[in-house]
Amino acid sequence: MHDPICQFDAGEVAELPTAGPVRVALTPRAAELLQVVVAKHGPVMFHQRGGCCDGSAPMCYALGTFLTGAADVHLGDLEVPGMEPVPVWMGRAQYQAWRHTRLTIDAVPGKGAGLSLEGPEGMRFLTRSRLFTDEEAAALPPL
Repeated sequence: MHDPICQFDAGEVAELPTAGPVRVALTPRAAELLQVVVAKHGPVMFHQRGGCCDGSAPMCYALGTFLTGAADVHLGDLEVPGMEPVPVWMGRAQYQAWRHTRLTIDAVPGKGAGLSLEGPEGMRFLTRSRLFTDEEAAALPPL
């Protein structure tokens, strides 16, 4: 049986507007959940490495509590009106498999994974993806 929560295609998912092609975007539902999390915990960041549904569970941490390094790639910053930019990181090995995709962070009902800050809210963050068009891929800034 197909579980619609674990479908990865972001082609039909509404996103907040971005300034040009980006590697990572955010749905309005995820932006609302981020506002709740930031109100409780202050500025946050995302890190994506592994997880359920083939790596679709990004972890949301208080900014500065998860150290990144050479094993990580900074995909970009999410822009949410009224909030500081939210950096999004991914493990370098996972990025090699997903480098051709635009990732969209969404929010769905459920319990957040591990130490991810949204856990108590009854919602969890979920990453959906779609392949970049040739035009988008050509316009992306290098990492």
